[in-house]
Amino acid sequence: MNVDDIVRDALREQAAEQPPAAAGFADRVLAVRRRRRTRRAVVVAVAAVVAVAVGVGVPLLDSGKEDVRPSGGIVAPKKVESHPDQSPPRDEISVGGTTLAAYFIPETVKKGADSAVYERTYHLLNPKTGKYAKAADWSWVTVAPGGKTAAVLERDLPASRIGLLDLTTGKVERWIQVDHRVGGLAFSRDGRKLVATTYSQNPDARVKAQGDTEWGAPWTSSRTGFYVLDVASGDGSWTEVKLAGDPDDPMSGATMNSRQDFALTDDGRHVWEGSPMEPGYVFYDLTGKKVPVPAGSKYLTWFVEAGTSPDGRLVAGDFAGKKWKTSSYVVDAITGARTEVRGQQLLAWVGNKQLIAWDIGQNDKNEFHQRLVLITIGSDKELPLSGFREGHDGDAGRWEPVFAQP
Repeated sequence: MNVDDIVRDALREQAAEQPPAAAGFADRVLAVRRRRRTRRAVVVAVAAVVAVAVGVGVPLLDSGKEDVRPSGGIVAPKKVESHPDQSPPRDEISVGGTTLAAYFIPETVKKGADSAVYERTYHLLNPKTGKYAKAADWSWVTVAPGGKTAAVLERDLPASRIGLLDLTTGKVERWIQVDHRVGGLAFSRDGRKLVATTYSQNPDARVKAQGDTEWGAPWTSSRTGFYVLDVASGDGSWTEVKLAGDPDDPMSGATMNSRQDFALTDDGRHVWEGSPMEPGYVFYDLTGKKVPVPAGSKYLTWFVEAGTSPDGRLVAGDFAGKKWKTSSYVVDAITGARTEVRGQQLLAWVGNKQLIAWDIGQNDKNEFHQRLVLITIGSDKELPLSGFREGHDGDAGRWEPVFAQP
């Protein structure tokens, strides 16, 4: 078994086991806590969240014509806002229209002798001032394309209403009331629709199993279904998605993370979820019926947050670690052909040839000492965008990014 197989197996095992936040519990969005992996270590933080890498693209051109030849260096986007001296960032980070629209700092907060909640404290970018400011009212934030509006949920999950927040004024412009309570949100690629995942209990609850010293996610999920809502009108319908097997018996076939949010495919025709079981995802039509994998989605990796490139040709893949100590794969959406690129973890696309990623320093031996970088397909160069995060996964103060596409 080679290193790739070991890392892949570790990812799936940890996803199924739902490790506690302190040991590397992953969170998205819109997703998530992030995986940190190196070729020499298979200590992996697996995303249990969600609406994870939301892009599922439909190929627009023959994949065989994709040009991934070495470019010789970073292709400079039209506009770059970077702050390599700031971690967490205070001033806007943005590349070619892809913007760090928010970040959050997670914390497991004890609520009782045998209960706790995994909470996120968000810091939102004001597009007018270019500064990040703390927004303590929200338990969940996802930002629409363009970075001007966010969909938010109040502190106590699951929530009975969804707020549409103006990021410039910091005010909720409109509330969408729902009959089935919501625990997670994700915008469609065009920003016109919102998929809301519903739960009967808080998907971020934490418990201690008998004999455990760390808080961990429950074995069971309380997910009930999803809404697909029109953002302009707030109209939409709820679809029930029943859990497989007996939700009280973790070995009965209902293997699912306590938080496993839905997302829309790029064309808006299907809803999908990641899965810790093979093949790693499940697709539904808008009535909740399972459907075959749509074209261009076969090589999607649910815990890799960058998802599919804007033109649908390429899919951000998992850890590689062959040519470089830390690197990832970019996968042809049709053929599955892989190209190794710099970057420990791929977070967001900048056009169709570049991505924002986490990565460690050139001679760094600490896999958790990461900063945001811009990488270009076919190049071994990186452009630093933020300062380095300190500490290990789950340590206090480690911030997690939320990106908005143009």
